[in-house]
Amino acid sequence: MHIGRLCEELGVSPSTLKRWRKEAAARHDRAPVTGQPSGETVEQENRRLKQALAEKVLEVDFLEGALRNIEARRRQNTATGASASTPGSGD
Repeated sequence: MHIGRLCEELGVSPSTLKRWRKEAAARHDRAPVTGQPSGETVEQENRRLKQALAEKVLEVDFLEGALRNIEARRRQNTATGASASTPGSGD
């Protein structure tokens, strides 16, 4: 297929397509040579990223729970007339 027609079909400029091709070639050149099919490398990266995401989700859940506990304590303290455990900003 002619590059001009391809660009027209994709809705991109020829310079954008050329840049994408250069970037893809550079990524290919930087890919580790392991002797394994490239699919395994992608699968390994996928597992690593899923694990990292799961860890971040756990961290967020923990922090959200901690914030809920702090807010609940503050509400209890202000409801009983006690002062907050930490000074507010500007104090």
